Amino acid sequence: MNMPNKMTRRSFLYYSLCVTGGMVFAGPVSVQSRENPEDDIPRPCAPEAWRKHGIILEASEPWEGVDIQNFTMRAEPLPDGAWRIWYSVANHGYGLAYAEGIPGKIMRKIPARCSQNEPDDAPFSIGNLPEKWKPVQVTHILLPTGRHRLYFWVHGPEVLRYLAAESEDGRRYRVLDPLRPVLYHPNDRAARGAALPGEQPASPGVISNDSSMIYQLPDGTFEMYAVTLVAVPKEDPAYIAHDNAPGLVRVVDRYTSGDGLHFETRQRIIERDAADPVDQQFYHLSVTRTAKGCVGMLGHYRCEAQTMDLEWCFSPDGVKWQRPLRRAWLMRSAQPAPDCYGIYASNQLVYQDGKWHLFYTGVNSSHNGKHSYGKPRQVIMYATVDSIWA
Repeated sequence: MNMPNKMTRRSFLYYSLCVTGGMVFAGPVSVQSRENPEDDIPRPCAPEAWRKHGIILEASEPWEGVDIQNFTMRAEPLPDGAWRIWYSVANHGYGLAYAEGIPGKIMRKIPARCSQNEPDDAPFSIGNLPEKWKPVQVTHILLPTGRHRLYFWVHGPEVLRYLAAESEDGRRYRVLDPLRPVLYHPNDRAARGAALPGEQPASPGVISNDSSMIYQLPDGTFEMYAVTLVAVPKEDPAYIAHDNAPGLVRVVDRYTSGDGLHFETRQRIIERDAADPVDQQFYHLSVTRTAKGCVGMLGHYRCEAQTMDLEWCFSPDGVKWQRPLRRAWLMRSAQPAPDCYGIYASNQLVYQDGKWHLFYTGVNSSHNGKHSYGKPRQVIMYATVDSIWA
């Protein structure tokens, strides 16, 4: 099957499911009852408290192609009001980059140079990455040892998996083992029973959709929140024929690991319950740990309307989540603004200089790509709030 000229992660999922006959890893979807009391949890600030600052990054370089996005990625504060914004590009495939500077001013953009051999001597390079494997959605973590670790998904021929790479200097990264990834997408050859000789087969516990958020906890262990695709039959009211993945419902699982490379446990934590509309799905969970508990930015996906919002949720431990708001916490802008159709979260909120900062991806097109306000585009936008609490 021919791929579209402009390949996005959304269209890739659609074509992947067509090629694999709709193979997914999932159990039956269930509608949960609301059992958790919500009276004792802290409340979020009002959606109106957020101040939007508009677009801070958009595609401007030939190597970026037409779209950029920072979905699942981090923003790291630097001295004198500057930031490092990790992001992905879409130029005849995928690629990674970061930008440094002050939001609202011109930022210096650094693309990743990828090679099959040792990493190049460059400001940002990744080595031991097989030919034609294209990275996307990177997460940077500074380990307690002082080493730097990146996690990212790679797209390649019969390959869609989540890899880890490490660096001593934060510039030159080497993939630890491309044949033994952290996660597999259902479309990866190893998830379809076609692993190459010497390649680790994909066990059901490490097969996931690619909306993954990973964190190192204060005790040195790791947690990851990733989306599972659950199949529903055509007669189910949750079956939305015009979605880019019809017959699939997105729910959120939590994984834990001692070393961040081998995830031993997996637990379903968020799925549609009796208070949700039938087309409600959950596209991601971005988590910020605070002194009061875990604040979640939940990908609130209304499948019928094809819109994406950030829903506020809360957990004392990252396991039991409560959703008292059940609507957008950061409002989408009015049509035809760049974020009028969807807002996709970065890896976490950042508290810096007396404010909470959110860098997010805004889109002006429906999730299935069938409608847009103006030319479809993805850009990186910026919002702040003095306090995330009521």
